[in-house]
Amino acid sequence: MLEISKDPDRRGGYLLVAECHLDRPIDEVFDFFADAMNLERLTPPLLSFHVVTPPPIEMRKGALIDYKLKLRGFPLRWRTEIAAWDPPYSFVDNQLRGPYRRWNHRHTFEATSTGTLVKDRVEYQVPGGAIVHNLFVRRDVEAIFKYRQQVLAEIFPAESVESRSLV
Repeated sequence: MLEISKDPDRRGGYLLVAECHLDRPIDEVFDFFADAMNLERLTPPLLSFHVVTPPPIEMRKGALIDYKLKLRGFPLRWRTEIAAWDPPYSFVDNQLRGPYRRWNHRHTFEATSTGTLVKDRVEYQVPGGAIVHNLFVRRDVEAIFKYRQQVLAEIFPAESVESRSLV
């Protein structure tokens, strides 16, 4: 599931909500997301996205992470701060510097009877407002999160009942 709509709480803002279910326990899924270097794997190659903060990155409230990427061929720097950290249930990253006027990304993880429900909720604003959003940004953000869901499904493939360990 992936939806983008106007943010009802913020004039000129947008809200992305994405969900995917992974057939793995919450601790395993959260541990993958807790390694900031894995964001490179979850980002389409077209963006040439790289974490420039040297590893290992201690994920915690207040951690700062720097990235470089290319957006439509233009090199950009991006800095985020981990604003909330509640393993293995959630964390929030906020853009401090980057291509958006505002970017608040809440990641939540919910254990289910068959694995983990991963939810992304991104509140964002773009320079140029609705015109820029409708012409460029919406399509790009949708593509990034669709790619992310596809890669997560490849990293955490569904296990058949026969292959699951009974121990």
